[in-house]
Amino acid sequence: MALVRWEPFREIETLQRQMNRLFDELMPTVRETGNGIAFVPPAEMEETPDAIHLKLEIPGIDAKDLDVQVSAESVSITGERKSETKTEEQGMTRTEFRYGKFQRMIPLPARVQNNNVQAEYKDGILKLTLPKSEEEKNKVVKVHLG
Repeated sequence: MALVRWEPFREIETLQRQMNRLFDELMPTVRETGNGIAFVPPAEMEETPDAIHLKLEIPGIDAKDLDVQVSAESVSITGERKSETKTEEQGMTRTEFRYGKFQRMIPLPARVQNNNVQAEYKDGILKLTLPKSEEEKNKVVKVHLG
């Protein structure tokens, strides 16, 4: 039986990595960056035979502050949540809102016609309808046997 040297700091580092992984799973809309915590908008994607429907929750941001770019294989959403003018009372300012830039790149499960995208932004919900390209629609062919 070999003797192994006990290193308590290595166990603390392992515990810290496990805790970070747990928090990453619990809070998917927040990511830590070099400058602190950044907002990442949650998304839902539904695929139908003719299109891909993408819905993102981006509350508190004006449509003019969003940049949506669609390629044949992915969607990129960039935006900035701008802070409002704050007044200080007795030398103290308090806010619980997060402000700053965010970006989310979402790979698509099929190629789309990026020149025919329909978008709607209402009440903080961005809905994109991405029609599939013709070769994607005809990708599955039923084979008749016998």
